[in-house]
Amino acid sequence: MRLVYTVLVHITWFHLKLIAFLKPKLRLFVAGRKNVFESLQDEIKAADKVIWMHVASLGEYEQGLPVLERIKKEFSDHKLLLTFFSPSGYEVKKDASPADIVVYLPMDTLSNSKKFLALSHPELAIFIKYEIWPNYLHQLKKNQIPTLLVSALFSLRQIYFKPWGGFMRKSLHCFDYIFVQDDNSKKLLKNIGMENVSVSGDTRFDRVIQITERDNSLKFMDQFTKDQKCLVAGSTWPEDERLLTTFINEKEASLKWVIAPHIIKKSHIINLKSSLPEGTLLLSEISDQNLANCRVLIIDTIGVLTKIYSYADMAYVGGGFATGLHNTLEAAVFGVPVLIGPNFKNFKEAESLVEKKGILVITGQDDFDEAIIKISSDENFRKRTGMINSEYVAEQRGATDRVFDFIKTII
Repeated sequence: MRLVYTVLVHITWFHLKLIAFLKPKLRLFVAGRKNVFESLQDEIKAADKVIWMHVASLGEYEQGLPVLERIKKEFSDHKLLLTFFSPSGYEVKKDASPADIVVYLPMDTLSNSKKFLALSHPELAIFIKYEIWPNYLHQLKKNQIPTLLVSALFSLRQIYFKPWGGFMRKSLHCFDYIFVQDDNSKKLLKNIGMENVSVSGDTRFDRVIQITERDNSLKFMDQFTKDQKCLVAGSTWPEDERLLTTFINEKEASLKWVIAPHIIKKSHIINLKSSLPEGTLLLSEISDQNLANCRVLIIDTIGVLTKIYSYADMAYVGGGFATGLHNTLEAAVFGVPVLIGPNFKNFKEAESLVEKKGILVITGQDDFDEAIIKISSDENFRKRTGMINSEYVAEQRGATDRVFDFIKTII
Protein backbone atom coordinates (compact mmCIF):
# COMPACT_ATOMS: atom_id res chain seq x y z
CA MET A 1 0.00 0.00 0.00
CA ARG A 2 2.90 2.38 0.72
CA LEU A 3 4.10 1.91 -2.85
CA VAL A 4 0.67 2.79 -4.25
CA TYR A 5 0.53 5.85 -1.98
CA THR A 6 3.99 7.00 -3.07
CA VAL A 7 3.11 6.61 -6.75
CA LEU A 8 -0.02 8.70 -6.19
CA VAL A 9 2.07 11.42 -4.49
CA HIS A 10 4.43 11.48 -7.51
CA ILE A 11 1.46 11.77 -9.88
CA THR A 12 -0.05 14.54 -7.79
CA TRP A 13 3.24 16.44 -7.74
CA PHE A 14 3.54 16.16 -11.53
CA HIS A 15 0.07 17.64 -12.02
CA LEU A 16 0.64 20.37 -9.44
CA LYS A 17 3.70 21.55 -11.37
CA LEU A 18 1.59 21.80 -14.53
CA ILE A 19 -1.28 23.65 -12.85
CA ALA A 20 1.19 25.99 -11.12
CA PHE A 21 1.67 27.87 -14.39
CA LEU A 22 -1.93 29.09 -14.06
CA LYS A 23 -2.32 29.48 -10.28
CA PRO A 24 -0.14 32.01 -8.39
CA LYS A 25 -0.58 30.29 -5.02
CA LEU A 26 0.38 26.94 -6.49
CA ARG A 27 3.43 28.56 -8.08
CA LEU A 28 4.61 29.45 -4.59
CA PHE A 29 3.83 25.91 -3.43
CA VAL A 30 5.94 24.41 -6.22
CA ALA A 31 8.73 26.98 -6.51
CA GLY A 32 9.28 27.09 -2.77
CA ARG A 33 10.22 23.42 -2.73
CA LYS A 34 12.96 23.67 -5.35
CA ASN A 35 15.84 24.53 -3.02
CA VAL A 36 14.79 22.89 0.24
CA PHE A 37 17.55 20.29 0.27
CA GLU A 38 20.19 22.88 -0.61
CA SER A 39 18.98 25.05 2.26
CA LEU A 40 19.18 22.15 4.71
CA GLN A 41 22.66 21.28 3.50
CA ASP A 42 23.83 24.88 3.97
CA GLU A 43 22.14 25.51 7.32
CA ILE A 44 22.56 22.21 9.19
CA LYS A 45 25.96 20.72 9.93
CA ALA A 46 26.70 17.17 11.03
CA ALA A 47 27.46 18.24 14.60
CA ASP A 48 24.25 20.28 15.01
CA LYS A 49 21.56 19.09 17.39
CA VAL A 50 18.23 19.61 15.64
CA ILE A 51 14.59 19.63 16.73
CA TRP A 52 12.06 19.61 13.90
CA MET A 53 8.50 20.92 14.02
CA HIS A 54 6.12 20.54 11.10
CA VAL A 55 2.89 22.52 10.60
CA ALA A 56 0.43 22.69 7.76
CA SER A 57 -0.19 26.41 7.57
CA LEU A 58 -0.57 29.62 9.56
CA GLY A 59 -3.24 28.34 11.94
CA GLU A 60 -1.22 25.28 12.92
CA TYR A 61 1.88 27.46 13.24
CA GLU A 62 0.10 29.61 15.83
CA GLN A 63 -0.95 26.39 17.55
CA GLY A 64 2.61 25.08 17.69
CA LEU A 65 4.25 28.42 18.49
CA PRO A 66 4.04 28.20 22.31
CA VAL A 67 5.86 24.85 22.18
CA LEU A 68 8.39 26.18 19.67
CA GLU A 69 9.13 29.23 21.81
CA ARG A 70 9.51 27.09 24.91
CA ILE A 71 11.97 24.79 23.15
CA LYS A 72 13.92 27.81 21.89
CA LYS A 73 14.20 29.12 25.44
CA GLU A 74 15.03 25.87 27.21
CA PHE A 75 17.17 24.17 24.54
CA SER A 76 19.17 27.07 23.16
CA ASP A 77 21.98 24.71 22.12
CA HIS A 78 19.68 23.12 19.51
CA LYS A 79 18.80 24.34 16.05
CA LEU A 80 15.08 24.56 15.42
CA LEU A 81 13.85 23.45 12.02
CA LEU A 82 10.33 24.52 11.06
CA THR A 83 8.56 23.19 7.97
CA PHE A 84 5.32 24.32 6.36
CA PHE A 85 3.12 22.51 3.88
CA SER A 86 1.19 25.57 2.67
CA PRO A 87 2.34 28.89 1.18
CA SER A 88 -0.16 30.78 3.32
CA GLY A 89 1.91 29.86 6.35
CA TYR A 90 5.42 29.81 4.94
CA GLU A 91 5.23 33.12 3.07
CA VAL A 92 4.04 34.97 6.19
CA LYS A 93 6.41 33.40 8.72
CA LYS A 94 9.57 32.52 6.78
CA ASP A 95 11.34 35.57 8.24
CA ALA A 96 9.34 35.97 11.46
CA SER A 97 9.72 32.82 13.50
CA PRO A 98 11.76 31.63 16.49
CA ALA A 99 13.03 28.78 14.29
CA ASP A 100 16.58 28.85 12.94
CA ILE A 101 15.63 27.27 9.61
CA VAL A 102 12.24 27.64 7.92
CA VAL A 103 11.49 25.68 4.73
CA TYR A 104 8.67 23.97 2.89
CA LEU A 105 8.20 20.27 3.55
CA PRO A 106 9.10 18.38 0.36
CA MET A 107 6.34 16.15 -0.98
CA ASP A 108 5.84 12.93 0.93
CA THR A 109 7.73 10.51 -1.31
CA LEU A 110 10.06 7.78 -0.07
CA SER A 111 13.15 9.40 -1.58
CA ASN A 112 12.27 12.87 -0.26
CA SER A 113 11.65 11.62 3.27
CA LYS A 114 14.95 9.71 3.34
CA LYS A 115 16.94 12.67 2.02
CA PHE A 116 15.19 15.18 4.27
CA LEU A 117 15.95 13.18 7.43
CA ALA A 118 19.52 12.46 6.35
CA LEU A 119 20.21 16.18 5.95
CA SER A 120 18.32 17.41 9.00
CA HIS A 121 19.04 14.45 11.36
CA PRO A 122 16.56 15.64 14.02
CA GLU A 123 16.68 14.12 17.49
CA LEU A 124 12.99 14.93 17.94
CA ALA A 125 10.15 15.51 15.47
CA ILE A 126 6.92 17.29 16.41
CA PHE A 127 3.87 17.34 14.14
CA ILE A 128 0.95 19.66 14.88
CA LYS A 129 -2.73 18.66 14.88
CA TYR A 130 -3.60 16.92 11.59
CA GLU A 131 -0.28 16.49 9.81
CA ILE A 132 0.02 12.76 9.05
CA TRP A 133 2.54 12.03 6.29
CA PRO A 134 3.08 8.23 5.98
CA ASN A 135 6.52 8.16 4.33
CA TYR A 136 8.02 10.71 6.70
CA LEU A 137 6.51 8.95 9.70
CA HIS A 138 7.70 5.53 8.52
CA GLN A 139 11.26 6.84 8.07
CA LEU A 140 11.22 8.57 11.47
CA LYS A 141 10.20 5.31 13.11
CA LYS A 142 12.75 3.33 11.10
CA ASN A 143 15.50 5.74 12.24
CA GLN A 144 14.24 5.57 15.85
CA ILE A 145 13.69 9.33 16.03
CA PRO A 146 11.13 10.18 18.76
CA THR A 147 8.05 11.63 17.09
CA LEU A 148 5.15 13.47 18.72
CA LEU A 149 1.75 14.62 17.50
CA VAL A 150 0.59 17.69 19.46
CA SER A 151 -2.88 19.21 19.92
CA ALA A 152 -4.42 16.47 17.80
CA LEU A 153 -8.18 16.20 17.42
CA PHE A 154 -9.91 13.08 16.13
CA SER A 155 -13.46 12.19 15.14
CA LEU A 156 -15.20 9.10 13.80
CA ARG A 157 -15.52 10.66 10.35
CA GLN A 158 -11.75 10.42 9.80
CA ILE A 159 -10.20 7.65 7.73
CA TYR A 160 -8.26 6.18 10.67
CA PHE A 161 -11.48 4.80 12.12
CA LYS A 162 -12.96 3.41 8.90
CA PRO A 163 -12.68 -0.27 7.85
CA TRP A 164 -10.59 0.76 4.82
CA GLY A 165 -8.26 3.01 6.81
CA GLY A 166 -5.61 0.44 7.72
CA PHE A 167 -2.74 2.17 5.92
CA MET A 168 -3.35 5.47 7.67
CA ARG A 169 -3.85 3.70 11.02
CA LYS A 170 -0.36 2.22 10.62
CA SER A 171 0.94 5.74 10.06
CA LEU A 172 -0.62 6.89 13.33
CA HIS A 173 1.14 4.03 15.11
CA CYS A 174 4.47 5.53 14.01
CA PHE A 175 4.07 8.29 16.60
CA ASP A 176 5.79 7.61 19.89
CA TYR A 177 3.31 9.75 21.74
CA ILE A 178 0.15 11.70 20.86
CA PHE A 179 -1.21 14.66 22.82
CA VAL A 180 -4.92 15.10 22.09
CA GLN A 181 -7.31 17.93 22.82
CA ASP A 182 -10.16 15.95 24.39
CA ASP A 183 -11.27 12.66 25.95
CA ASN A 184 -13.19 11.60 22.85
CA SER A 185 -9.99 11.68 20.77
CA LYS A 186 -8.19 9.56 23.36
CA LYS A 187 -11.04 7.04 23.37
CA LEU A 188 -11.04 6.76 19.57
CA LEU A 189 -7.28 6.13 19.53
CA LYS A 190 -7.59 3.54 22.29
CA ASN A 191 -10.17 1.71 20.17
CA ILE A 192 -7.53 1.22 17.45
CA GLY A 193 -4.91 -0.01 19.91
CA MET A 194 -3.05 3.19 20.73
CA GLU A 195 -2.06 3.56 24.38
CA ASN A 196 0.67 6.24 24.27
CA VAL A 197 -1.91 9.03 24.34
CA SER A 198 -2.82 11.71 26.85
CA VAL A 199 -5.29 14.59 26.97
CA SER A 200 -3.20 17.76 27.09
CA GLY A 201 -5.70 20.29 25.75
CA ASP A 202 -5.07 22.71 22.92
CA THR A 203 -1.89 24.81 22.83
CA ARG A 204 -3.80 27.52 20.96
CA PHE A 205 -5.28 28.63 24.30
CA ASP A 206 -1.78 29.27 25.61
CA ARG A 207 -0.99 31.17 22.43
CA VAL A 208 -3.96 33.54 22.65
CA ILE A 209 -3.35 34.13 26.36
CA GLN A 210 0.20 35.15 25.43
CA ILE A 211 -1.32 37.71 23.06
CA THR A 212 -3.23 39.40 25.88
CA GLU A 213 -0.05 39.71 27.95
CA ARG A 214 1.88 41.73 25.37
CA ASP A 215 1.54 45.40 24.43
CA ASN A 216 -1.41 45.52 22.03
CA SER A 217 -1.63 49.28 21.72
CA LEU A 218 -2.00 50.73 18.24
CA LYS A 219 -1.87 54.49 17.73
CA PHE A 220 -4.29 54.42 14.80
CA MET A 221 -6.84 52.43 16.82
CA ASP A 222 -6.59 54.86 19.74
CA GLN A 223 -7.37 57.69 17.32
CA PHE A 224 -10.07 55.74 15.49
CA THR A 225 -12.14 54.50 18.43
CA LYS A 226 -12.06 57.70 20.51
CA ASP A 227 -13.85 55.91 23.38
CA GLN A 228 -16.72 54.84 21.11
CA LYS A 229 -17.89 51.24 20.99
CA CYS A 230 -16.18 49.27 18.26
CA LEU A 231 -17.07 46.10 16.38
CA VAL A 232 -14.10 44.26 14.89
CA ALA A 233 -14.93 41.86 12.06
CA GLY A 234 -11.98 39.58 11.40
CA SER A 235 -11.15 37.23 8.50
CA THR A 236 -14.36 38.08 6.66
CA TRP A 237 -15.49 36.58 3.38
CA PRO A 238 -17.94 38.21 0.92
CA GLU A 239 -20.85 36.37 2.55
CA ASP A 240 -19.94 37.91 5.90
CA GLU A 241 -19.31 41.33 4.42
CA ARG A 242 -22.81 41.50 2.95
CA LEU A 243 -24.23 41.30 6.49
CA LEU A 244 -21.86 44.00 7.71
CA THR A 245 -22.35 46.43 4.85
CA THR A 246 -26.13 46.07 4.90
CA PHE A 247 -26.29 46.95 8.59
CA ILE A 248 -23.82 49.83 8.29
CA ASN A 249 -25.71 51.33 5.35
CA GLU A 250 -29.24 50.83 6.65
CA LYS A 251 -29.17 51.00 10.45
CA GLU A 252 -28.41 53.79 12.86
CA ALA A 253 -25.84 52.70 15.43
CA SER A 254 -23.19 54.69 17.24
CA LEU A 255 -20.54 52.12 16.48
CA LYS A 256 -17.11 52.20 14.95
CA TRP A 257 -16.49 49.32 12.55
CA VAL A 258 -13.24 47.57 11.68
CA ILE A 259 -13.39 45.06 8.83
CA ALA A 260 -10.38 42.83 8.21
CA PRO A 261 -11.14 40.79 5.08
CA HIS A 262 -9.62 37.37 4.54
CA ILE A 263 -9.17 38.34 0.90
CA ILE A 264 -6.95 41.41 0.61
CA LYS A 265 -6.63 41.50 -3.17
CA LYS A 266 -6.82 45.09 -4.39
CA SER A 267 -9.94 44.50 -6.49
CA HIS A 268 -11.82 43.01 -3.54
CA ILE A 269 -10.79 45.82 -1.19
CA ILE A 270 -11.89 48.46 -3.72
CA ASN A 271 -15.29 46.76 -4.15
CA LEU A 272 -15.75 46.47 -0.40
CA LYS A 273 -14.90 50.12 0.18
CA SER A 274 -17.27 51.24 -2.57
CA SER A 275 -20.13 49.38 -0.86
CA LEU A 276 -19.67 51.36 2.37
CA PRO A 277 -20.49 54.96 3.32
CA GLU A 278 -18.36 57.87 2.20
CA GLY A 279 -15.49 58.41 4.57
CA THR A 280 -14.62 54.73 4.89
CA LEU A 281 -10.83 54.42 5.05
CA LEU A 282 -8.23 51.78 4.31
CA LEU A 283 -5.52 51.18 6.87
CA SER A 284 -2.93 51.70 4.15
CA GLU A 285 -4.18 55.26 3.53
CA ILE A 286 -4.91 56.59 7.00
CA SER A 287 -3.53 59.79 8.43
CA ASP A 288 -3.68 61.40 11.85
CA GLN A 289 -6.08 64.05 10.58
CA ASN A 290 -8.93 61.95 9.25
CA LEU A 291 -9.40 59.03 11.67
CA ALA A 292 -11.68 60.68 14.22
CA ASN A 293 -14.49 61.23 11.70
CA CYS A 294 -14.10 57.84 10.09
CA ARG A 295 -16.86 55.33 10.85
CA VAL A 296 -15.46 52.29 9.03
CA LEU A 297 -11.83 51.20 8.80
CA ILE A 298 -10.85 48.43 6.39
CA ILE A 299 -7.67 46.52 7.25
CA ASP A 300 -5.98 45.87 3.91
CA THR A 301 -2.70 44.60 5.40
CA ILE A 302 -1.78 41.52 7.41
CA GLY A 303 -0.29 41.06 10.85
CA VAL A 304 -2.30 43.45 13.04
CA LEU A 305 -5.68 41.75 13.54
CA THR A 306 -4.82 40.13 16.88
CA LYS A 307 -3.89 43.54 18.31
CA ILE A 308 -6.99 45.17 16.83
CA TYR A 309 -9.20 42.63 18.63
CA SER A 310 -8.00 44.16 21.92
CA TYR A 311 -9.97 47.31 20.99
CA ALA A 312 -13.21 45.43 20.28
CA ASP A 313 -16.37 45.75 22.32
CA MET A 314 -17.82 42.98 20.19
CA ALA A 315 -16.38 40.84 17.41
CA TYR A 316 -17.52 39.05 14.29
CA VAL A 317 -15.33 36.16 13.09
CA GLY A 318 -15.73 35.26 9.44
CA GLY A 319 -15.85 32.03 7.50
CA GLY A 320 -19.00 30.58 9.05
CA PHE A 321 -20.96 31.30 5.88
CA ALA A 322 -18.13 30.29 3.55
CA THR A 323 -15.23 27.85 3.49
CA GLY A 324 -14.86 27.33 7.22
CA LEU A 325 -14.82 29.31 10.44
CA HIS A 326 -11.66 31.23 11.30
CA ASN A 327 -10.03 31.52 14.73
CA THR A 328 -12.58 32.62 17.32
CA LEU A 329 -10.14 32.40 20.24
CA GLU A 330 -8.17 35.47 19.14
CA ALA A 331 -11.28 37.56 19.76
CA ALA A 332 -12.81 35.58 22.65
CA VAL A 333 -9.70 35.89 24.81
CA PHE A 334 -10.32 39.63 25.13
CA GLY A 335 -13.64 39.03 26.88
CA VAL A 336 -16.03 40.29 24.21
CA PRO A 337 -19.16 38.74 22.67
CA VAL A 338 -18.36 36.96 19.40
CA LEU A 339 -20.69 36.49 16.43
CA ILE A 340 -20.17 33.73 13.84
CA GLY A 341 -21.99 32.16 10.89
CA PRO A 342 -23.79 28.81 11.09
CA ASN A 343 -21.01 26.53 9.81
CA PHE A 344 -19.02 25.94 12.99
CA LYS A 345 -19.30 22.19 13.50
CA ASN A 346 -16.01 20.39 14.19
CA PHE A 347 -14.54 23.62 15.55
CA LYS A 348 -14.35 22.40 19.13
CA GLU A 349 -13.84 25.73 20.91
CA ALA A 350 -16.65 27.35 18.88
CA GLU A 351 -19.01 24.50 19.67
CA SER A 352 -18.21 24.84 23.38
CA LEU A 353 -18.68 28.61 23.44
CA VAL A 354 -21.90 28.45 21.44
CA GLU A 355 -23.23 26.02 24.03
CA LYS A 356 -22.10 28.34 26.85
CA LYS A 357 -23.64 31.34 25.00
CA GLY A 358 -20.43 33.35 24.73
CA ILE A 359 -20.55 32.98 20.96
CA LEU A 360 -23.78 33.90 19.16
CA VAL A 361 -24.67 32.14 15.90
CA ILE A 362 -25.96 34.25 13.02
CA THR A 363 -28.01 32.60 10.28
CA GLY A 364 -28.94 35.69 8.27
CA GLN A 365 -29.39 39.46 8.19
CA ASP A 366 -32.23 39.60 10.72
CA ASP A 367 -30.21 37.61 13.26
CA PHE A 368 -27.20 39.82 12.68
CA ASP A 369 -29.12 43.08 13.08
CA GLU A 370 -30.85 41.86 16.23
CA ALA A 371 -27.60 40.70 17.82
CA ILE A 372 -25.74 43.96 17.10
CA ILE A 373 -28.55 46.08 18.49
CA LYS A 374 -28.84 43.87 21.60
CA ILE A 375 -25.09 43.94 22.35
CA SER A 376 -24.85 47.68 21.66
CA SER A 377 -27.76 48.68 23.85
CA ASP A 378 -27.52 46.22 26.74
CA GLU A 379 -24.26 46.81 28.63
CA ASN A 380 -24.89 44.03 31.16
CA PHE A 381 -25.56 41.52 28.40
CA ARG A 382 -22.42 42.57 26.57
CA LYS A 383 -20.19 42.22 29.63
CA ARG A 384 -21.79 38.96 30.77
CA THR A 385 -21.46 37.37 27.34
CA GLY A 386 -17.88 38.52 26.95
CA MET A 387 -16.92 37.20 30.39
CA ILE A 388 -18.09 33.72 29.38
CA ASN A 389 -15.50 33.77 26.62
CA SER A 390 -12.54 35.07 28.62
CA GLU A 391 -13.21 32.68 31.52
CA TYR A 392 -13.47 29.71 29.17
CA VAL A 393 -10.13 30.52 27.54
CA ALA A 394 -8.43 30.96 30.92
CA GLU A 395 -9.71 27.57 32.08
CA GLN A 396 -8.11 25.82 29.09
CA ARG A 397 -4.55 27.05 29.55
CA GLY A 398 -1.66 24.68 30.33
CA ALA A 399 -1.35 22.41 27.28
CA THR A 400 2.13 23.73 26.47
CA ASP A 401 3.40 22.85 29.95
CA ARG A 402 2.08 19.30 29.65
CA VAL A 403 3.72 18.79 26.26
CA PHE A 404 6.99 20.36 27.30
CA ASP A 405 7.24 18.27 30.48
CA PHE A 406 7.19 15.21 28.22
CA ILE A 407 9.72 16.68 25.79
CA LYS A 408 12.17 17.18 28.66
CA THR A 409 12.16 13.41 29.25
CA ILE A 410 13.33 12.83 25.64
CA ILE A 411 15.99 15.49 25.04
